Amino acid sequence: MFNKRKQSTPKKITRTLLPLVLLASTSANIQANEHTSAENVAKFATKIEADVIQWRRHFHQHPELSNREFETAKTIAKYLRSLGLEVQTGVAKTGVVAILDSGKPGPVVALRADIDGLPVTESVNLPFASKVTSTYNGQDVGVMHACGHDTHIAMLMGAAKILTSMKDKLHGKVKFIFQPAEEGAPEGETGGAEIMVKEGVLSKPNVDVIFGLHISSAKEVGTVHYRAGGIMAAVDPFKVVVKGKQSHGAYPWNSIDPIVTSAQIIMGLQTIVSREVELIDSAAVVTVGMIHGGTRSNIIPNEVEMVGTIRTLNPEIRKHIHKSVHNKVTSIAKSMNAQASVTLPLDYSYPITYNDEDLMTEMLPVLHATAGADNAKVTNPVTGAEDFSFFQEKVPGLYLFVGGRSKSITAEQAPDHHTPEFEIDESGMKLGVELLTNLTINYMTNHH
Repeated sequence: MFNKRKQSTPKKITRTLLPLVLLASTSANIQANEHTSAENVAKFATKIEADVIQWRRHFHQHPELSNREFETAKTIAKYLRSLGLEVQTGVAKTGVVAILDSGKPGPVVALRADIDGLPVTESVNLPFASKVTSTYNGQDVGVMHACGHDTHIAMLMGAAKILTSMKDKLHGKVKFIFQPAEEGAPEGETGGAEIMVKEGVLSKPNVDVIFGLHISSAKEVGTVHYRAGGIMAAVDPFKVVVKGKQSHGAYPWNSIDPIVTSAQIIMGLQTIVSREVELIDSAAVVTVGMIHGGTRSNIIPNEVEMVGTIRTLNPEIRKHIHKSVHNKVTSIAKSMNAQASVTLPLDYSYPITYNDEDLMTEMLPVLHATAGADNAKVTNPVTGAEDFSFFQEKVPGLYLFVGGRSKSITAEQAPDHHTPEFEIDESGMKLGVELLTNLTINYMTNHH
C-alpha cells in the first residue's frame, strides 16, 4: 500500500493538495480581515474613549439600587434615541432595550450590560465619587457602583455608537440590552435577567446569540479572559429550620437541642463537597452564612434557623448537592430526635454562566485580533454568580472578563469588588468597547 501511494500521479497529488492550499489561503484571508476590521474599530474606539470615560463617571457619581435605576434608564434611553435607535423602556421595571436594524438580512446579535449599583458607601477619594444615599430593605445605606456596572453601561453605549456609525457594513440586527437588578431585587420583589427573559427580551426579533462582559479589578488593563463551558457558578440559597424541644440550659436531658443538632448539620454539610464531589474539573461550595436560635444563655430554644448558599459549575454536581443537602439535614436531625425542613432554593436561583463551546471556538480569533494573542487568556472559573446565565439558557452566549487593574499595582493590591475601596483603571474600557463591537461584526459577517 505504501508503494502504491508513492506511485500516485502528480495530477492526483495536485487534486489532493489543492483544497488544503485553498483552505490555508482562506484562513489567512479571514485572519487578515479580522485584523483589518479590528484596527478600524480600534481607531473609532480611540476617538470616543473620552466620551466613554465621561459617561462612566456620570453613572458612577449617580448610582441607583436594583429596580430603582430610574434616572440611569432615562439617561441611557435618551442617548440611544440620539443615535436614531428604536428604544423600549420599562423592561423588567427599569430596563432599556434598543434595536439597530441594518436593513439587510442576517442574525440578531444581543449585547448586554447591567446597570444597578450596590448598597455600599464609597471610600475612594475621586472627584466623581458617589455621595448618594438611599434605603435598602428598610436600612439607610450609601449607594456605589462597587462592581463596575457603570463601566459596563459606558462600554455598551460606546459599542452602540460605533455599530450605529457602521450600519451600512452590518448584516442583521443588534439588540442592546441594558439590564436592571443584576445584583438581586429587593426583598419582596423580582427583577433582573430572569424577568427580562420572561417578558420576551430575546424575541421580537428572536435573538441568535448574546455577548456580555464584566470588568475585573484584579485583571490587568488590556487583557481579556475567557473560558469555554462554565465560567461562573450557579447560585442556590437555602434555608434550614431545625425544631427541637425547649428546656432550661441546666437540664439539657429534658431538651431536644436544636443548637447542637444544627452544629452537627453544618459539619455534615461540609462533607458533601469534601467527600462526595469530584473536584478535579469543577469546584463547588456549600456555605452556611447565617444561623439564629435562642434568646439567652440558660435556655435551650425550640428552634434554630440557618441560611446558606450553594455554588456549582456543573449541572450534575448541582443536582447531586441539592439532593444531598436534603438527605444530610433530615437524616442528622432524625438521629438527634429533632425535626428539620429545607427550603432550596430559598428566594432566587441563578443557573451556571455557561459559555457555548462552539461559539467560544468560533469567536476566539476575534479576541486574539482585538486584544492581541498574548492578551487573550484562558481563565479559571469562579464561584461568583451572574444572572447573564438566564440569557445563556435560551440562546448561545459568551461572557468574558475584561481587565480593569492598573499596570502600576499587583493583583494582590487590587481592591475587591463589592467593597468601599473598589476602583478600576478607566483605560481598560476601550478594549471592552472594541470587543463588543468586533464580536458583533464578526458574527454577523459569518452568519448572514
